[in-house]
Amino acid sequence: MDWQERLISLFVYTSKNYEDHIWTYAQRLSPNASPEFSDSEVITIYLWGVQRGYREVSKIYQYTREHLLEWFPKLPEYATYVQRLNRLSEVFVPLIGQIQLDFPQLKETELFRLIDSMPVMIAKGPRSGRAKVANEFADKGYNSVKKTYYYGVKVHILAFHRNGLLPLPDYIGLTPASEADINVLKNIAEDIHLTPVYADRAYIDGVLSQQLSQQGAPLNTPVKKKKGQKELLLFESALSTLVSKVRQPIESLFNWIQEKTGIQVASKVRSFRGLMVHIFGKIAAAMFLLSTNFNS
Repeated sequence: MDWQERLISLFVYTSKNYEDHIWTYAQRLSPNASPEFSDSEVITIYLWGVQRGYREVSKIYQYTREHLLEWFPKLPEYATYVQRLNRLSEVFVPLIGQIQLDFPQLKETELFRLIDSMPVMIAKGPRSGRAKVANEFADKGYNSVKKTYYYGVKVHILAFHRNGLLPLPDYIGLTPASEADINVLKNIAEDIHLTPVYADRAYIDGVLSQQLSQQGAPLNTPVKKKKGQKELLLFESALSTLVSKVRQPIESLFNWIQEKTGIQVASKVRSFRGLMVHIFGKIAAAMFLLSTNFNS
């Protein structure tokens, strides 16, 4: 499939699902309910621009105007396009849900889950204490992997393992940067049944582990040293290594999403709606790339 066919496929898929049900999530604030430039075109341009490697809305718009104007002849001015895109911020979550439903059914041998989170940074380092964008949700937290304080949010993904492929996201959630990862798993635990879950040490919790075990979804984490324990026992060390190896694909998924979309850097975001577009719009674009239905 060449790029023109992929673009057409993306537009047809977006249009069909938007007209079928996703339009109900759109926030239409203008009396013009049938603009010349459709909401499906607004969404398609953003998704396609992200897939082509453009990280910012301004760059996506410039690319579209310079190279795709014959495809989108009614493209509005930049300020109008950004306004329209932000008004549609709530459509990307149900769009992601639809893409998930359209993935091929998983094999029984792949039925276990991996969970982790990644930061989306509006500001970091010294600037993190002064940032106020999207402060109705974002706040200041610390990322131990990058060893930095940042202002922003965290994206949490619970995904199904797939043999030889990147994991398939099952649950995608968002929390303020300061929120503990384990709280997300606690909130969704009652919906997890009959599939083991692999996670890092941040998810160690006796009560949660017991609940999941009773639901046939044992929680597997690296072993945490007991108070005063200098070294893990040999079998504890081996178990920790095994769990880390099994959950490595979720880290690969986050790295891949970052590589394809630049999702972790949100320094150009200026509003809560803009942040929602930045996060869930880019995840939607990545989900299309992850699907063989759009890349074969």
